Amino acid sequence: MNLSSLKSRKQSSTESGAFAVPLLDLTRQYAALREEMLAAIERVCASQHFILGADVEALEKELAEFTGVMSAVGCASGSDALWLALTAVGIGPGDEVITTALSFFASASAIVRTGARPVFVDVDSQSLNIDAVQVEKALRTRGLGQVRALLPVHLYGQCADMDSFQQLADEFKLSIVEDAAQAIGARWGRRNAGSMGAAAAFSFYPSKNLSAYGEAGMVTTNSPEYAEHMRRLRNHGSPRRYYHDEIGWNTRMDAIQAAVLRVKLPHVTEWNNRRRQHAAMYDRLFVDVGLASNSENSAVRLPFISAHAHHVFHQYVIRAQRRDELRRFLAGRNIGTEVYYPLPLHLQSCFSHLGYQEGDLPESEKASREVLALPMFPELTEEEQHWVVQGIAEFYG
Repeated sequence: MNLSSLKSRKQSSTESGAFAVPLLDLTRQYAALREEMLAAIERVCASQHFILGADVEALEKELAEFTGVMSAVGCASGSDALWLALTAVGIGPGDEVITTALSFFASASAIVRTGARPVFVDVDSQSLNIDAVQVEKALRTRGLGQVRALLPVHLYGQCADMDSFQQLADEFKLSIVEDAAQAIGARWGRRNAGSMGAAAAFSFYPSKNLSAYGEAGMVTTNSPEYAEHMRRLRNHGSPRRYYHDEIGWNTRMDAIQAAVLRVKLPHVTEWNNRRRQHAAMYDRLFVDVGLASNSENSAVRLPFISAHAHHVFHQYVIRAQRRDELRRFLAGRNIGTEVYYPLPLHLQSCFSHLGYQEGDLPESEKASREVLALPMFPELTEEEQHWVVQGIAEFYG
């Protein structure tokens, strides 16, 4: 379907309210997996074993194999996964952890939960992942001090520059904890997200590439000691019932979520490939309407993909001039969008005591005013993508 014919159909359909493109539509995925999913949930209900148990153990083994690590530890959320990982590698009161300012809140709040202090560093202007050059600058400026770990975030499904971070970690004797919440199936070179640090945290929030039917998370590691420690931490610090070696947390994974995830995990690679195909289609469509550019002054900047990265497009995020106006325009045409993230972490009110000011991290601040996530999920149709890009072209036309 060419853009002119789609535009005609779009006008008539919008008037009748018959056509919409959601940011995410999980009903299509459920329709394809419904029978298998209901059978898995029924299996758990029949067992009457709802917390941890056989399905959680099986998922841990399957996820460890998928990411190429020795151990995986299921927990109640991606936020808890970050806390478990940081605590297991020894982060605690008085320590500092370097991380990005452009991420979901949990990337920083998990650091605070350990008693440590987040140190925010700016992002690379192209990938929007934490900038290794700025991290090195911060380390050399601050000296070793209390910095004990790096927490790179694989933003939008593209791995951060893990080669550079490993070099810095080796030089400064730091642990790396990957925030891989958005990056299941992503790679940096030949290494899988979740296998490149001392530990890594995944989220299975319903919007993720591998999604639960509620909250769930996982930590991966090659350290048997870290894995065993996290298993205690997720269960109130208890190695056996009613005996507590330390203060832990109640962050056990429930069996229904594990059963759901086990049904979905074999499909993740195919789903990620579809996301990559959709991203390529968006790129081509933006070329067709004359909006394909990576120039800083262009109306729309397309996502940058590193030559070292296998991007899984948890989100397809453009950078748009007059972003908020564009978003309202698209909403009027029933096109779903989202802003990830409208306020960088260093400017959040709860972190004001850290002393950051507007202008301290200019790339993060600029990105927060421009980023816009477009509809992206495996079952998205080409017609829907045409609709989205035509709407953006109309706005800037």
